Amino acid sequence: MTICEHMSNRLFPVCALLLVILVLTTGCGKKEGAKATTQVAARVNGDEITVHQVNYALSRSQNVAPEVAAQAKREILDRLIDQNLARQKAIASALDRSPNVVQAIEAARSEILARAYLEQVTANLRRPSTEETRDYYGKHSELFAQRRVFSLEELVFTMKDDVAVELRGQLSSARSMQEIANWLQSRGVKIAASRGVRAAEQIPLEILPKLQAMKEGQVQLFDVGGGRYQVVRVLAFKAAPVDEATAAPRIQQFLLNSRSREAIVEEMKRIRNEAKIEYVGEFASVASAKEPKVKSKADAKAKAEDVAKPRAFKYSWEVEAQPGKSVGLPEEPSPK
Repeated sequence: MTICEHMSNRLFPVCALLLVILVLTTGCGKKEGAKATTQVAARVNGDEITVHQVNYALSRSQNVAPEVAAQAKREILDRLIDQNLARQKAIASALDRSPNVVQAIEAARSEILARAYLEQVTANLRRPSTEETRDYYGKHSELFAQRRVFSLEELVFTMKDDVAVELRGQLSSARSMQEIANWLQSRGVKIAASRGVRAAEQIPLEILPKLQAMKEGQVQLFDVGGGRYQVVRVLAFKAAPVDEATAAPRIQQFLLNSRSREAIVEEMKRIRNEAKIEYVGEFASVASAKEPKVKSKADAKAKAEDVAKPRAFKYSWEVEAQPGKSVGLPEEPSPK
């Protein structure tokens, strides 16, 4: 064997190994390049809009069915393109340095960060159990087993307590809501009148049990707090029960939302107590008058619970709320 043949035999495996490495490296580079390309949905004057941006916007959209997701993505991408074009023009016009724009960006940033923290606070909350769901269903028959859809006539207004006492006496003798409205207006009370169809879950929870007990044609005055009152007349109603299996997912979500609100109220109370907050200038006197010191821990707890308390179940089953217009009393509707 010659020296050349000997060197050739020794170099061949090395060359072959280098060739394999080169092929694999080139292949990986092509795959990574192809993968990187697929992450770009569009380019607008050189600025890239990524698939992640489209998917994020889609995730923020509500009630997008899987069969229309592709069309929704295209519509979202078109909106992002328009947004990008407008953004580029704004920067070219130096609007990004405008005091109002800078302030708006900072406000949006603060809101996003605050929301992210509160989402973190509620992220690991325990979901309601089957027993808790069943218990809520049983204790709130007016929302489920004995649920009704009401046709209501309403007057909403603010007045002093002494007028409210006098009004209660008028309700028993009044022949119509228009007569009650005229009486209130004669005493300088501004009212908002409406008629509409309301399902049980669209009615404030503190009012619903009393409304459930009313008969057709009956009128009642409700104190909704803060000097605000509501006169309600039941025009008609129909039974529209919801079974436990149908109600369970909504109840669980409702209870989880309530739990989240309570956790947020408690957390905000905690970090406020730990923080050093100083009202300055014109806000110093306003803050002291608006936020009197809480006399006891019990008062503070009651206040926090009231803030966290849900006002209505808010889930619709087969109908959406159909509020009447506050422009007088239109023709009487019937429940669907």
